[in-house]
Amino acid sequence: MPEHVSMFQLVGLPVLALVTAICVVGLGRLRRRHRFEASARRHHETLRAMPEQRRSGPATESVELTPEERAAFAGLVRRFSDSRRP
Repeated sequence: MPEHVSMFQLVGLPVLALVTAICVVGLGRLRRRHRFEASARRHHETLRAMPEQRRSGPATESVELTPEERAAFAGLVRRFSDSRRP
């Protein structure tokens, strides 16, 4: 240990580096939290800005199927459900 350097000077640099590191980590967390809250706020505000949706939709349409069409549709449903099973 050099004789012309005080104990405060020797300890000061590591303490200053530690405080700087703590500040950098704290500011990083603060910015990340603020960015998340800001994006959530922006997302929420854009949803509120959307026009109100219509309550009633168009009239539903229906078509009567022939027995052959019903059988073909049932076959398609069975084939798709069989392919999804492991």
